[in-house]
Amino acid sequence: MEETEGTDMKYVLFAIGDERPWAQAGPEERQAVYEKWGAFERLLGRRGAALGGAELAHSSTATTIRKDGGRILVTDGPYAETVEQISGYLMVEAASLADAVELATAMPSGGVEIRPVSEEVAP
Repeated sequence: MEETEGTDMKYVLFAIGDERPWAQAGPEERQAVYEKWGAFERLLGRRGAALGGAELAHSSTATTIRKDGGRILVTDGPYAETVEQISGYLMVEAASLADAVELATAMPSGGVEIRPVSEEVAP
C-alpha cells in the first residue's frame, strides 16, 4: 500500500501480550493498567489520531472458522495457539507508518502489530 504525502492513513494497532497476568491481576493492578491506557488515549486525543478501539474478551471466548476445501470447521478458541494473544485494538489516523509506529511505542501493551487499513473497494 502506497502512502500519499499529506494524506493521513488509517492503521489498526493490535495490542498483543500474555493474557495470564491480566487474568490473575487484582483490582489495584488492573486499575494501574487502566490508568496507563487512559494516558495513552489522552495522547491519541491530543494528536487527533483516535478513531476507535476496544479491549477484547479473553481469547478462550473466541470462536474460529477455518475453511478446508469444501468443509467449514468451527472450533472454540483463538486462531493461533500461542501464549501471546490479541487483547485489544485501536484504529488510529496517522500521517505515515513512522507516525503510527511512534503511537504504537506509547501503547502500554507487551507488543503491538500495526496494519494499514485497506482503502481499496472491491469491484
